Amino acid sequence: MAKKSKKNQQQPGGTPATVALTAAGTEYTVHAYDHDPAHPSYGEEAAQAMGVSPDRVFKTLVADVDGTLTVAVVPVAGQLDLKALASAVGGKRAAMADPALAERTTGYVRGGISPLGQRKKLPTVLDASAATHTTICVSAGRRGLEVELSPEDLTKLTAAIVAPIGRA
Repeated sequence: MAKKSKKNQQQPGGTPATVALTAAGTEYTVHAYDHDPAHPSYGEEAAQAMGVSPDRVFKTLVADVDGTLTVAVVPVAGQLDLKALASAVGGKRAAMADPALAERTTGYVRGGISPLGQRKKLPTVLDASAATHTTICVSAGRRGLEVELSPEDLTKLTAAIVAPIGRA
């Protein structure tokens, strides 16, 4: 169950993602909910807790494309197509990154990795389905915290390539 939503208000103890959004002057809404460690899917849990369709809630995954860590942002309702991700960034082969390496590189924990405010800026690809929504939700940088913003703003702030990288 969602606890609170705050529009463009920096919460005490904000995350690097919300700090980056505020600093950029981007319109966004924060959605907090009680994270259940036993839930099998972070993204589906977020969609259920916020009462939002899973095709509007996007998960942030880190993959290794030809030796370069790359961020993929896809709907929680589907899966990442690794071949499509590699193709989108001009690579040949992609595999999911080691979770510990993804955490160290982004500065976030698994299940709370945000495409925004990462420790090291990584190439980012946003699934083209995001463009069909006025707003989408992505992790705000910790489990139980999401930000809702326009796909255009997310694309601009992350310098993302928009490509069809998700599959049902």
